[in-house]
Amino acid sequence: MTPLWIKNPLGIFTANDHDAGGGLVVLDGKIAELVPSGGQPSMPCTVFDASGHVVLPGLINTHHHFYQTLTRAWGPVANVPLFPWLQNLYPVWARLTPRSLELAVQVALAELLLSGCTTAADHHYLFPDGMEDAIDIEVAAVRSMGMRATLTRGSMTLGEDDGGLPPRTTVQSPEAILADSERLIRQYHETGDGASVQIALAPCSPFSVTKEIMAESAAMAERYDVRLHTHLAETIDEEDFCRSMFGLRTVDYLESVGWLGNRTWLGHGIHFNDEEIARLGAAGSAVAHCPTSNMRLASGTARVLELEAAGVPVGLGVDGSASNDASNMILEARQALYLQRLRYGASVPVERALGWATRGSAAVLGRSDIGQLAPGLQADLALFKLDSLRFSGSHDPVAALLLCGADRADRVMVGGKWRVVDGAIPDLDVAGLIAEHSAAARKLVAG
Repeated sequence: MTPLWIKNPLGIFTANDHDAGGGLVVLDGKIAELVPSGGQPSMPCTVFDASGHVVLPGLINTHHHFYQTLTRAWGPVANVPLFPWLQNLYPVWARLTPRSLELAVQVALAELLLSGCTTAADHHYLFPDGMEDAIDIEVAAVRSMGMRATLTRGSMTLGEDDGGLPPRTTVQSPEAILADSERLIRQYHETGDGASVQIALAPCSPFSVTKEIMAESAAMAERYDVRLHTHLAETIDEEDFCRSMFGLRTVDYLESVGWLGNRTWLGHGIHFNDEEIARLGAAGSAVAHCPTSNMRLASGTARVLELEAAGVPVGLGVDGSASNDASNMILEARQALYLQRLRYGASVPVERALGWATRGSAAVLGRSDIGQLAPGLQADLALFKLDSLRFSGSHDPVAALLLCGADRADRVMVGGKWRVVDGAIPDLDVAGLIAEHSAAARKLVAG
C-alpha cells in the first residue's frame, strides 16, 4: 500500500509528548511515522491535506448499553434517580427482540463513529427469551460498521423474588450464562494488536447478580485471559444495597468475589472513600467515568483526579442512551472536563479530558495499540473541522474542540480505512435507519 501523509494539521493532540505538528504517515493500517513541525516524511507518500482539521487519536468509549437507544427521553423516567429509573425500564427492556437490538446497535455505533469514536465497549446484560444470540448480533453490527469493540457478555441472576431489582423474565441461570460466555470467547475473542472484536464478562451489578456468578465469571476470565466489567459504586442506594444484602461495602464486595485486580474495570465508580481508592489503585482496577449519565440521574461525581493519583486507570463512557441520552464521545469529553473542573477547579486542562477519552480509555480496556498517536500503533484517527459558526473567533484549535463544543467529526479512520468522510458514513442509509429504529422504539415502549 502507498503511505498516506495526513499533512500539516490545523492542530493535533497525540495523547503523549511526541511532536506531530507536521502530521503523521499511515501505512498498512498503522501509524508509520510522526512528522515534526516543519518536517517532511522519510518516505514518498500520497497526501491528505489536514490544514483545516484538528487531529486526535480515535476516541474510545469504555461503557455503554447500545440497546438503550430505543428508550431515550422516555417520559416516565425523565425525572427520577437510578433505582426507580431501572424499575420502570426493566419491563420495557424485557420486550427486546433480535431485530430491535440490531437496529439499536446500528444507531449507537453510527452515532459514536460520527462523534470521532473508533472503539466502543458495550455492556449487554438483557437476555429474555428469544435473545440468546444478542452478542452475536452485536458482533455482526460492529464488523459491518468497521469499528472496534469490547463486547461484554453481561448477566443478571438476582430477580425481584430473590431480593434483586430486575424482573424474573430478564434473569438467567448461572449454567446458561457461563456456557454462553465460554462460547462467545471461543468464537469471537481476538487477541493482539489490531483486534477488532474482544469479549469480556460482565455480571450487571451488585443488585442484579449473586456473589456466585461474580466469582464464577472471575474464574472463567482468568482461565481465558479476558477482562471483567460491572457497575459499581454508582449511587448511595447501591452502597446501601451491598451493606444490606452482603454485609459489605462495594470494594469489600468486589474483593470477596475475586474481582479486585487489573483485569477489572468498573462502570461509574463514584462513591469510594480514600481507603477504597487506594486499594483500587494498588490492584490496578480501572474506572469508566460517565459524567453525563451521572449528572442526568444525579448519582454523584467521580473523584477522577484522586483515582488517577492512586494509580487507577480512568477512561470515559457515554453510558446507556437512556441515561445520557446520547452516544457522543467528543461531547462526553467536554462534560468530563467541566464536571471535574467543578470538583477540582478551573486548572484541570483540556488536554487531560482528551486524555481520558483516548489514552486513558485504552488503558481501561487493557489495550496498548490504540489511544495515542505514535509509530507502530493502529491508525485510528478522528479529524474535526473548525469552520462552523460555533468556532468563529476561536484561537487554540485543540482547546476549541471542547470549549466551543465540537459534536461531529468530519473524517474518521479505523485501522487505516476511512469510516467517516465529509461528516457521513459511506453506504449507511441514515434516514432509513432512523425511520426503522424509531418505529421499533415506539413498539417497544407501547408493548
